[in-house]
Formats: sequence, structure tokens, C-alpha cells
Amino acid sequence: MFFTRDFIVRSTSRYASNTVECGILAGSLFFASLFSGSPVARGEDWMRFRGDNGSGVVQSSKALPVEFSDTKNLQWKVDLPGPGHSCPIVVGDKVLVTCWSGYGTSEGEGDQAALKRHLICFSKSDGQKLWEQTVAARLPEDQYGGMFAEHGYASHTPVSDGESVYAFFGKSGVHAYSLDGKPLWQAMVGDGLDPRRWGSSCSPIVVGDLVIVLASAESQTLYGLNKKTGEVVWKKDAEGFAGTWGTPIVVENPQGEKELVVGVPYEVWSFAPESGKFRWYVSVADSDSYCSSVIADQGVVYSVEGRNGGGYAMRTGGSGDVTKSNLVWEKPLRNRIGTPVLVDGKLFYFGGRIAKCVDAKTGQELFEARLPQAGSAPAAQAGAAQAGAGARGQGQGGGGGRRGGGGGMGGQDYSSPVAGDGKIYFVTRSGDIHVIKASDKFESLAVNRLTDQPEDFSASPAISDGRLYIRSSQRLYCVGQ
Repeated sequence: MFFTRDFIVRSTSRYASNTVECGILAGSLFFASLFSGSPVARGEDWMRFRGDNGSGVVQSSKALPVEFSDTKNLQWKVDLPGPGHSCPIVVGDKVLVTCWSGYGTSEGEGDQAALKRHLICFSKSDGQKLWEQTVAARLPEDQYGGMFAEHGYASHTPVSDGESVYAFFGKSGVHAYSLDGKPLWQAMVGDGLDPRRWGSSCSPIVVGDLVIVLASAESQTLYGLNKKTGEVVWKKDAEGFAGTWGTPIVVENPQGEKELVVGVPYEVWSFAPESGKFRWYVSVADSDSYCSSVIADQGVVYSVEGRNGGGYAMRTGGSGDVTKSNLVWEKPLRNRIGTPVLVDGKLFYFGGRIAKCVDAKTGQELFEARLPQAGSAPAAQAGAAQAGAGARGQGQGGGGGRRGGGGGMGGQDYSSPVAGDGKIYFVTRSGDIHVIKASDKFESLAVNRLTDQPEDFSASPAISDGRLYIRSSQRLYCVGQ
């Protein structure tokens, strides 16, 4: 195959590391057919982190359960060989999830040489294990403990195009398998470790004939890999990627072109997905880390970040610094770790046991309310008041979990909300699963629990065909009416 080398693009953004270097670029014959294919969706597939384009929303007329427990509306549950914070995906009649074993299943335990990642495939209907693949760790890995122990060695959600499945295991590489578990290829995308010892969590996505992998801690590089062979089609190096933990999305600009968009420290960046060419940036959160993912709707990208972040809405399109021309609104919103969900023109997000909702067009707050505890009456029925400064100051996290929910920014929740059937589902780290109405007024419909055991629920659920697939550090659960 013929390759050419593109020129180096240097933006004038405020973040000094915004030097984005082009890697090898595939020839014109490859690009002519690059985006001719599309994922093979069957039923209500949920084939990547937070489903369709990372939106967290399923479009379906099928009813989703409001109330469930270990005795009600639980279709099946299965034990996993180890913990993980990656999310399950659903492809046809299969549910796939990753985890790790052998080392670091509790602080200070074991030898790194025994560390393995697992990709496991279950039957969607009854939870029967269909196949399992394991990958030995490339050493040395991050030492288990401290902040790193808040999420561990399996935080990247796998992705599928309906024909194959692709799992990213950090410095142990990207691994491709057929849907019946046959190994296809593997590719190394860097062997670095996060200097903050937070690990990495950016999930791969599929765009046309490419697997897009943001190897943040591993090499500070965004890769476009040929999904059939694993060969590098293009790559972009940027120092700013080192502080990124979110997953890219694909949006369409006013010219009808696809854009690959991701939030990074201080800014939101756009690239051409077929070539990796840097397109534009918008200055956003004043923070040296970006933990959530951006979402988009109707040509507008939304960024709601935690720590020193804020809320921003921006239009797509343009070149270079488009902060002044493309910014729609800016608000002092705080989101913590999770990614918001947008339903019927409203942005919903959660942090510190507080549910928040804003108008997506204006950023105007619609409500801010404390989440009820499991076993309490729904907030709407109990007449719960809007959360005040005292509730915000408490900053309660999810609690529970493998390490008691403590450590790392107050034991915060890591999952992101998902939506369907007019309802928002949000899972706290301790295992409280909140169901609220997708409305501009706060209404708690239920607070469910699937176990009273100390399991860490840090993954976002998957939704498919009227069922929710929820993973913990120990089990995978399927609930449905």
C-alpha cells in the first residue's frame, strides 16, 4: 500500500501541548472506500461506550422496567472472573464485557506477572457464557493502589461493528476478535503509564473501516487503525491527550462532513476521522484533566466537565480557534466524572448525589435535586425540596464498592446516566440504581438495588430490547420486565 506523510499542524490554542503531529496516511484508493461501510446493527444493538455515538440513549418503543431487585424483574445474573469498570456492550444475541484477574483484585494483592485481561461473551437471552479470551499483561503495569485502585485495569469499554469486536487493554494493546471468539489481530499503541497514576479509560470506537483508539497515557496519541488488519492508517501525537479519559464521538458539520470530537484539558478538539487532520478547537474548562466525554445533538457539541470545569455548548465546523464563532453558551456547571445524557432538549447529569438538568439550547438550569436513598419514598411523592448549598457541600459519593467507595475525590460515582422509554437510569458506586423521569421537573420513580453485597458499580449500563445490562466488580446483571 502507498503511504504519504501529511504536514505538521500547529494550532494557536492556549494549551502549550496543542502541537498535533500527523502520522502515516493511507493512499487515495483506501480513502475512496473508507466510509462506504456501516456497522451491521441487529435489533437494538448497543455496540460501544454508551451506545449510539456515545449518546447513552436508546430509541425504542419497548418498555423498560421501573422497579427491579434480586427477586423482581431480574432475568439473569452471572459471576465474572474479576473486577472492571468497563461497560457491557450488546451485539445481536451476545453481551460482551471485559475484566481483569490475577493481580490487584484487592489492594496490595498478588504478583503483576499473573495479571490478565478477559473479554467474555454471554448469551443475551439467558447469560450462558459462549466464549472467553484472555490477554497476558505487558509489564510493568501501574502498581495497584491509591487513586489507580479506583478503577483498575479494565476501564476501556470494547466496541463492535456488528461483525467483530475490538478490546483496548492499555499498554497490552488493541485486540480484535470475531464474534465467535476467534483472534483476528492485535496492535500495540504505546507502552507508557499515566504519570498521575490514574490509569487510562478512553474507549475505542469504530468509524467506517477504522478503529479509533485514543492511547492517552500509553503514548499521548490518537490512532486510526484498519479494522480488518490493525495496521496504522494515521496517528496524531499531542501532549494534551495525556490528561484525557473520555471517549471521542462523531458529529456532522454544516458542510455534511464527519468530525471526530473529543474533550481534552482546557479545550474541545475536532479531527477529520478519515485522515486525522486537526480541524478546530474551542477553549472550555480551565482544568488540566478532562474525565468525561462530550456528547452531541443536531450539530451542537456539549461539554460538561468536573473539577475546575464548566458547561459549554458549541457548534461544529470551522478551522483553528473557533471559540468566539462557535460557542453557543457557557455556564458554571459541574459534572464530576460521568458524561451527561441529552433527552428531548434537556441535559441530565449527576454528581455528589445531586441530579441536575439544564435546557440544552440555553444552558439554563431546570432543576437541581438531591437523590433519595434506597428504600425511601420517591422524591416527588415525598415533596423533597430542591438541593441547596448544604447538599452541594457534602459532596457524597457512591459509597460501597470494592474499597468501600473511598479514596479519589471523595469516593465519587464513576458511571454515566443512560436513557430510554422516557426514563433516566443512573447507577451509584454503592449499587443504588436511580430511575427518574426524563422531565424538566425532578421526579424520582424508583431507587433499586440488585445486591446487598459490597460490589463496586462503576460502569454505565447498556440498554437493548427492553432490558438493562448492568455490571459490577463481581457480576453481570440483566433486568427487564
